[in-house]
Amino acid sequence: MQLKGNWNYPTAIRFGAGRASELPVMCAELGIKRPLLVTDPGLAKLPLIPRLLDFLHSAGLAASVFSDLRPNPVGRDVDAGVAAYHGGSHDGVIAVGGGSALDVGKAIALMVGQDRPLWDFEDVGDNWTRVNVAGVAPTIAVPTTAGTGSEVGRASLIIDENGHRKVIIFHPAMLPKLVLADPELTCGLPRHLTAATGIDAFVHNLEAFCSPYYHPIAQGVALEGMRLVHDWLEAACNNGNNVEARSHMLAASIMGATAFQKGLGGVHALAHPIGAHFDTHHGLANAILLPYVLVKNRPAIEERIVAAARYIGLTDASFDGFLSWTLQLRAKLGIAHSLAEIGISREHAAMIGHDAKQDPSDGGNPLPLSADDYAAIFLAACEGNVHG
Repeated sequence: MQLKGNWNYPTAIRFGAGRASELPVMCAELGIKRPLLVTDPGLAKLPLIPRLLDFLHSAGLAASVFSDLRPNPVGRDVDAGVAAYHGGSHDGVIAVGGGSALDVGKAIALMVGQDRPLWDFEDVGDNWTRVNVAGVAPTIAVPTTAGTGSEVGRASLIIDENGHRKVIIFHPAMLPKLVLADPELTCGLPRHLTAATGIDAFVHNLEAFCSPYYHPIAQGVALEGMRLVHDWLEAACNNGNNVEARSHMLAASIMGATAFQKGLGGVHALAHPIGAHFDTHHGLANAILLPYVLVKNRPAIEERIVAAARYIGLTDASFDGFLSWTLQLRAKLGIAHSLAEIGISREHAAMIGHDAKQDPSDGGNPLPLSADDYAAIFLAACEGNVHG
């Protein structure tokens, strides 16, 4: 089977190995002649970015690069990108990279035509109606990791440094018009990042699957996304140039972000403030937290977890079997078992518990949790005590 296709859900996606050369054609489709290529500082130093620029320049497109952003991006990163966009008289954004670059690129495209500050578009109530839609620049997303799925998302996660919190900036027009999903572009990702981002994709699918809201379409997408991670993440980690494994993981990432419009849950509610306060890699935080939240949610999700265990092909298709598999997978991939192993201590439990309860992802958790509940999960994750 050829792992290639043009998909139109949830946006227009050009999926398949070797399709990076189609980038200029995609710009032409959107009328972009002077794209601002937004990426992260590490990726900007690698051969991929000059390669993409060569495609664009050879087609007569006046492209330039903006890469002044942080792994956990802050509002200043977006402001700097907007200044670069206007300074170069650009007419569209190409966001290239993992979740950070994609989120910043989408936020820049949103903000170039607004006269309100970024935080006025936080995903609360009807704030999204404040957006001047005509001012949103066209965006092409080019993922280089298989994790966040931000390429098919309608929001960006940006840290408000004054409030020490991750803020979801949302508008439907933030969904990129086109996605270039070439799995070959993910082949250079180191093993530890392949593992962390891969489990991030799994958590997106899992939390969407367990969310209590009614969305059968997302439910089906999430279930198959989990199976792809089960079948292919280890292979992608063991051989980074396995294009088949990379293809399936990139698809699973896209599926997770498509499914989680149904909702996320406690893993993300905790991971967001942990990232805001400790600058922790988002995928790694999710990967560490996953089993602790699973155990807490067990009374509300056991039946669904059993169904998922059967579907992905576990020999022991029970809740305990599923939990055991997640723990074994993390160990095989070198994921830390506790937050303490990455330098996060228990003294912050009350603060993280409070912030987690305020996080929008809390609303999608299948079991109502209090700030004290979140603090207890955080403590368990610090101590590495899965079963409480």
